[in-house]
Amino acid sequence: MKSLFLAGCACVVAAAPVLAADPSVPYPENYRSWHHVKSMVIEEGHPLHAAFGGIHHLYANQKALEGYRNGRFPDGAVIVFDLLEASRADGAVTEGARKVAGVMHKDAKRYAATGGWGFEGFAGGDPAKRVVADKAEGACFACHAPQKDRDYVFSSLRDR
Repeated sequence: MKSLFLAGCACVVAAAPVLAADPSVPYPENYRSWHHVKSMVIEEGHPLHAAFGGIHHLYANQKALEGYRNGRFPDGAVIVFDLLEASRADGAVTEGARKVAGVMHKDAKRYAATGGWGFEGFAGGDPAKRVVADKAEGACFACHAPQKDRDYVFSSLRDR
């Protein structure tokens, strides 16, 4: 499951950085106060380390939680993939600088061409540094398309 999730998130950093004058996917203010879905660490040696090495935290707003629970995400659902550098010292792994905040925003009408999801990545978590922009269909949705039966979402809620 972890591999599927990571492969699906490849779209976040696959595109070269660009600035968008008319942002289609809004930056999710205060997302770190949302429900924490899960965390994981991708270390050297993993096939996706070059793109996704570091500490991952996933957050979901209330509407996304509904989708995780019933399998269909309603419009307004937002999932954030927060990727941070992993710092290692003295036998501990700690969070370093933020690499990217990847966002999936559900709006079936607005993002009909990409399964109802808008995709964006914000380099360093900076709302002004968009890395996906108009490349969502090829860079992100192409990876998420095989997850159609899961409403194009790779991740699932961690069992508590």
